Amino acid sequence: MPITDWPAGERPRERLLAHGADALSDAELLAIFLRTGSRGVSAVDLARDLLNRFGGLRGLLEADYQQFCAGPGLGDAKYAQLQAVLAMARRYLATDLDRGDALTSPRATTAYLRAQLRHQTREVFACLFLDNRHRVLRFEELFQGTIDAAAVYPREVVRRALALNAAAVIVAHNHPSGVAEPSRADEQITRRLQEALAVVDIRLLDHFVVGDGEPVSFAERGLL
Repeated sequence: MPITDWPAGERPRERLLAHGADALSDAELLAIFLRTGSRGVSAVDLARDLLNRFGGLRGLLEADYQQFCAGPGLGDAKYAQLQAVLAMARRYLATDLDRGDALTSPRATTAYLRAQLRHQTREVFACLFLDNRHRVLRFEELFQGTIDAAAVYPREVVRRALALNAAAVIVAHNHPSGVAEPSRADEQITRRLQEALAVVDIRLLDHFVVGDGEPVSFAERGLL
């Protein structure tokens, strides 16, 4: 049965308008994005099939072009639409962070870092450079590694901080495994970065490890 024949209170779009997006399941949200199903299959049923095929919403959102377009009911147009939505979400979070204070708005900071790093399939090390009022000057991905490691050079972090006239830095990296627990190597590079930045009177405010759940903060753990 097509969704247009469903009772109004059960249709995803009408439910979203009445109760908000948080009231909908992943399949219902995806069905709104898909708009239509295929012959004999509603958009919700197609969405459920895709979520099963890709192992959930994250797997679908992070699929590359070939993987995505191979899914039933998908193709170039849907891939382009999805990439546009994801890019807009990341830019919205960046704008929200730019308007705020990265030090006193941990929610905005962690949301932005998750959006930038969680989808990466390789380990990526990035920096938020801040001015003396802890406003964001620049976000930069400085190093990329293999699936489980990134070579981080403190001198390069210091060089970029000085070039941007930063007074403080927040660093972050992702764990492609999804487990955000800091490793011994993460703790060692954090100490090296803190010491190198201190030489030029720049504070390392925090180091976030991004995984599948909430990012882990070194500052909150008492590791900084």
